[in-house]
Amino acid sequence: MKIQSLSIGLRVKHAQYGVGVVKSISEKTAEVRFDDALRTLDPELSQLEPAEPAAAISGLQLPLKQFVAATVESVLANLGYEKPDAVVNELGPRWHRGRLVLHPADPTIQTKEVPLEMFFHKIVGLRNQLRVLEQKINSHTALSDGDKVEMQQYISRCYGSLTTFNVLFKNKEDQFSSKGE
Repeated sequence: MKIQSLSIGLRVKHAQYGVGVVKSISEKTAEVRFDDALRTLDPELSQLEPAEPAAAISGLQLPLKQFVAATVESVLANLGYEKPDAVVNELGPRWHRGRLVLHPADPTIQTKEVPLEMFFHKIVGLRNQLRVLEQKINSHTALSDGDKVEMQQYISRCYGSLTTFNVLFKNKEDQFSSKGE
């Protein structure tokens, strides 16, 4: 790995020392913090490799900061976060462009309004994270079958609590179930 490829904070891996983080860079060497110690290495001679994916963009005709900002803006727009009134496919048609209104008991506190599409994004995101958690629990090698069953029961209870929001879904098969399906 060339010294020019390094940056402070970059995670790198070494055949003998494992994974470390670049702490400083000089003309020919880099200080890398590994689990056991801070080591000064020549990246080319020590055969350091990146420990995480990297991207190279050649021919970029605008500053990287602008490129990243435009990319983030595009992703958020496609997800509907920049346009809270955007239609969400799984949301029932009667709720499109609706608003969730929270009225506090104390009249001196301001009412909070949230576009239903934004709230629905959060609910669907929670469902997706619960599904990932289920998969991780089921495939975890260090957990006993009893531990897996116990954790699954907690997730099922979470699904059960979320059934309150099933009224928002367009299709019944997308709704929450206390069975965790």
